[in-house]
Amino acid sequence: MRVVVFVKATEDSEQGILPSTELLEAMGKYNEELANAGIMLDGDGLKPTSQAKRVAFDGASRAVIDGPFAETRELVAGFWLWEVKDMDEAVAWVKRCPNPMPGPSEIEIRPIYEMADFAENLSPAAAEIHDRTRDKLSGA
Repeated sequence: MRVVVFVKATEDSEQGILPSTELLEAMGKYNEELANAGIMLDGDGLKPTSQAKRVAFDGASRAVIDGPFAETRELVAGFWLWEVKDMDEAVAWVKRCPNPMPGPSEIEIRPIYEMADFAENLSPAAAEIHDRTRDKLSGA
């Protein structure tokens, strides 16, 4: 099962306060453990929303919204993409993570849909398009 693990933003991360040398070293070691275990597929930190944009959709209309965005507790400061056997394994790995922020913080784990989850609504033509795209992304 694949999951996205979100490091939730804090006031510090939204102010662009960079992690300490010690935290960078601790997170580097943690990421290395994840990679060595075959868990981590990708991951990175995100710049504050003051440097972000959102595009709002309403039918055919599109509106661009400049950051920063309110509600820090709803924002994401970083992510990992993991391959785990189940949610329990993901939780166990998150519990081993160094605190990603200087103060209180949260990490959210979200399962990723697999194409099999859409089987009831997936036409053969749509499946073929998704398979082609997945093959291109994997370099096959």
